[in-house]
Amino acid sequence: MDYKDRFTHLHVHTEYSLLDGSIRIKDLISRVKELGMDSVAITDHGAMFGVVQFYKEAKRQGIKPILGSEIYVAVDKYTDREPKDKNQYHLVLLAETNEGYQNLMKIVSEGYVNGFYYKPRVDHDILRKYSKGIIALSACLGGEIPHHILNNNYAKAKEIALKYRDIFGENNFFLEIQDYGVEEQRRVNRELIRISKETGIPLVATNDVHYLKKEDALVHDILLCIQTGKTIDEEDRMKFPTNEFYLKSPEEMKSIFYENLDALENTAWIADRCNVELDFDSLHLPEYKVPQGYTNEEYLRYLCEEGLKKRYDNITQEIKDRFEYEFNTIVEMGYVDYFLIVWDFIKFAKDNGVMVGPGRGSAAGSIVSYALDIIDVDPLEYGLLFERFLNPERVSMPDIDIDFCYERREEVIQYVVNKYGENHVAQIATFGTMAARGSIRDVGRAINMPYGQVDYIAKQIPMELGMTISKALEVNRTLKNMYEEDEEVKRLIDIAMAVEGLPRHTSTHAAGVVISKEPITNYVPLLRNGEAITTQFNMIELEELGLLKMDFLGLRTLTVIRDAVNLIEENHGVKVDFSNMDYNDPAIFEMFAKAETLGIFQFESSGMRAFLKELKPNVFENLVAANSLFRPGPMNQIPTFVECKHDPSKIKYIHPKLEHILDVTYGCIVYQEQVMQIVQDIGGYSMGRADLVRRAMGKKKMDIMEEERRNFIYGQVDENGQVIIPGAIRNGVDEKTASKIYDLMIDFANYAFNKSHSVAYAVVAYRTAWLKHYYPVEFMAALISSVMGNTNQVSLYIQECKRLGIEVLAPDINESYAKFTVSEGKIRFGLSAVKNVGDNFINAIIKAREAGKFKGFTDFIERIEKVDPTVMNKRAVESLIKCGAMDSLGARRAQLLAIFEKTIDRIHSNRKRNLEGQFSIFDRLVTEEYRDDLPDVAEFPKNLLLSMEKETVGIYISGHPLEPYKSQLDKIATATTIDIYNINEDIRENPHGLKDGSMVVMGGIIVEKKNKVTKNNNMMAFATIEDLYGSIECIIFPATFERYSKYLVEDKIVVIQGKLSLSEEEEPKIIVEKISELHSFNSSKLYLKVSKNSQPNTMDRIVRILRRYNGNTPVYVYFEKNRKTVMADRKLWIDINNQTCLNELKDLLGEDSVVVS
Repeated sequence: MDYKDRFTHLHVHTEYSLLDGSIRIKDLISRVKELGMDSVAITDHGAMFGVVQFYKEAKRQGIKPILGSEIYVAVDKYTDREPKDKNQYHLVLLAETNEGYQNLMKIVSEGYVNGFYYKPRVDHDILRKYSKGIIALSACLGGEIPHHILNNNYAKAKEIALKYRDIFGENNFFLEIQDYGVEEQRRVNRELIRISKETGIPLVATNDVHYLKKEDALVHDILLCIQTGKTIDEEDRMKFPTNEFYLKSPEEMKSIFYENLDALENTAWIADRCNVELDFDSLHLPEYKVPQGYTNEEYLRYLCEEGLKKRYDNITQEIKDRFEYEFNTIVEMGYVDYFLIVWDFIKFAKDNGVMVGPGRGSAAGSIVSYALDIIDVDPLEYGLLFERFLNPERVSMPDIDIDFCYERREEVIQYVVNKYGENHVAQIATFGTMAARGSIRDVGRAINMPYGQVDYIAKQIPMELGMTISKALEVNRTLKNMYEEDEEVKRLIDIAMAVEGLPRHTSTHAAGVVISKEPITNYVPLLRNGEAITTQFNMIELEELGLLKMDFLGLRTLTVIRDAVNLIEENHGVKVDFSNMDYNDPAIFEMFAKAETLGIFQFESSGMRAFLKELKPNVFENLVAANSLFRPGPMNQIPTFVECKHDPSKIKYIHPKLEHILDVTYGCIVYQEQVMQIVQDIGGYSMGRADLVRRAMGKKKMDIMEEERRNFIYGQVDENGQVIIPGAIRNGVDEKTASKIYDLMIDFANYAFNKSHSVAYAVVAYRTAWLKHYYPVEFMAALISSVMGNTNQVSLYIQECKRLGIEVLAPDINESYAKFTVSEGKIRFGLSAVKNVGDNFINAIIKAREAGKFKGFTDFIERIEKVDPTVMNKRAVESLIKCGAMDSLGARRAQLLAIFEKTIDRIHSNRKRNLEGQFSIFDRLVTEEYRDDLPDVAEFPKNLLLSMEKETVGIYISGHPLEPYKSQLDKIATATTIDIYNINEDIRENPHGLKDGSMVVMGGIIVEKKNKVTKNNNMMAFATIEDLYGSIECIIFPATFERYSKYLVEDKIVVIQGKLSLSEEEEPKIIVEKISELHSFNSSKLYLKVSKNSQPNTMDRIVRILRRYNGNTPVYVYFEKNRKTVMADRKLWIDINNQTCLNELKDLLGEDSVVVS
């Protein structure tokens, strides 16, 4: 074979050498092609993260992919973890055959799973064990042989070279020469050439590629700074010696290695030998072992038929037909074992009392899933489609995601591990990428730009899904101007765009688990992420490789439901059974219509509650629709949907054939299933193909959409004139109407939601609402228990308890358990909510209490010591005293805090002195009184007791300093801390709500204040303001400080006005513009109504009036036409005492349209 004038890069680092390679895979392959090469290798550091993407892209562009990795070899044994083991050697491995590819995966996995110490390492024994089918190269200056050469130990270098040849075999180990302009490397090259001549080990020339083109060296340098947390100005940092580490052309390589042409030709020889084919056509599902006497198919049918009998009193022909169609599809597609595996672990969960969700995602569209108890939603009742879940015309793995009680999810995963074997199950990796704002911040830090400037630029990028820096430059004029006018900003943004989207780190998918037929390293390399063992490929790649991926999700709401149901049984003797629940209770819908939905799954955000008040749901389908509509895209449909619900005369159908599909959503397209049904009913498509059309519309694939438009309208015939798709015209819909319908579908396909998922989650919402309505005390106790770590949420739900008339009792060592419980119609605080009090201590308290209530502090300590002396913890005892949990012992908190340490020490030492068998202080007669030696000290003042509660529990228990002012604060505040902390960055929340820069008014108490002198010698301050739900940091800059410093006093109740400052990296803050005392703040509000028949210039006239009468009263404008209320800008607030202003507004809008509250 002639390899003359051919060259292949065999040492290449892509973006998946995380923060050390800047080459995007697509660009790499395109550049290889452009430079006239026919093959290229991928050799990322220690891992194979990018291998599948690289393989597919290379094949797509007609380039031969060579799969490899630059692994780390331990100095000695790979399991050693001594100081010397912080260093490792490099070695490049390339898969020559499919067996070699499997061995490469095993080597890389071994490095992460058992050899990780600073880096994933292996040793010579591991390499020997998995050497077959692998070609090895001696690597860069970090390699083992170059290391010994640089240490002037030629003999050792030669010995290691021969050892590697012995490990990998003749002509499977190559000595790698490189030249990027560094004398050290040239010295190494000379000795490598000498070893080659003396041993016959062939040479190979590479370039250790880390970036695509020479000019990309700066971007790569910035990546290294981001990786190491350094700035480019620092001297002592990781830095590449030259700018030669780019993808050079064959001509450039030839000009460098003209004296060693054989080393260049060997690259082509290796490339020709490396022939790995990845298999994307086979399924590798684990086999489910069925009982004797059944085939897997027979057993699945048996389970389904038994399940259908339980689910339906009368199995109609419709049910039979749907079942047979689904079952046959599942069999034909080879997914029998898949359903048996899912059925089995869900059965395990339910048999062991692990709460399982009623369904999730498109799986709720399957009657087989319903029969197997995988889901609790009847797909026939809600018109859910099987093809949305498993499409016979689109070969892809079905996707059943399961919600479990989040406290016991791990038990189900462990069951799967035990059943299929530890080496057959792994979690799944995800890659954190450098998002738009994040890349600007990272690059800003690396180039040492002032934080404030970087923060300002980053915030110019809108917080929207799919937002990129280039999109932001198009939509934000301010950002564009800065980019065009400021060289420094331009440099920052250009570099940020170059790194944007690159993978930054690996993490573990929150729920994904993969289960394989053979040991998992036969299919995919493994990674250690903390304690978790995960795959190195992402879930999409795993599915493409035919592996079974499941999502085991932990859903907090299911834990709430479980705890509430248990409390109901304990307190009322009622066993709640949701399986027989009907979903049409008027009392529950009234609760939704009033938006009394705090704590209700998916319906508790402020935006959703506002929507519910407009919608006034009165049937279950309304809840399903609300869940689907309350998202960024379809939100625009909400006004139409609400209007048509309340006034059916407004519903318009383009064609009567749409009515039976869209009637449940008042003529609006809300669900993906509706798009599919329209395509089927009007276009005459099969349901499977209808799903493919929906997908193309959702992804805006214009070429497919236009082709399908023709098919939808005119139909499609084969070469014999046989009708494949009838089309709308054959189905009695004229061309113009059909085209209109198609346009309507395109408009909504992108926003339409999966109805199966919405129905399943509406079921969870309805169940939580039912519990809250009929058993509010038990539900709220379970709800608060589920958020004990989040004091803002606890505060919010305790306020809701007050609204519901439920008393929340303080923690009490004689009454409380770990979680919040119910006692005589009241909620008792859980001890787990008290800081420093661990589970073992709580268990000891509950165990000791079995002998009767604690009579005093000494009695408490002695009995805990007797149960378990190891749990005694002074900090825990102090916290229990401070939060009031020991008030029932009859002593004051001040008294107990004075003696608790001495008492604990005395009892502890007495116990140690008492030898086994002698009289013990614990064996007192029951009648003997427990006396605590309490000092005569007065109780702490009320405000100090409250602050102790706040310190130990995170909230005030026995009262709140702001409680007397609650109604006044509710009128004044435009936002609470809970609103601010719940601003959802994925913008599922109402996009017209709070965002960075929003003006807010908040009332609260100043709990902390720190003054600071600026560089210009001006005073400013940082203050923490606390409202009824939580606290937030406020920044008071010098100009504001000068005007309002007199109000900045700790413990003072004030009203602040200012702008929200939101950042992905820090907690929210308020930049204060005005401060006033609560009693001086006008709590009135002015409401104006602009009727739908008003003149176009009405708003301008309102603004002119408001400007003339400036003051402190907020103005709210309600637009009748689109049912929307907005708060006027702060500059347009008015002086409410000015009657002329009110009269002018009434003249303009009418008497009833101007209301002061």
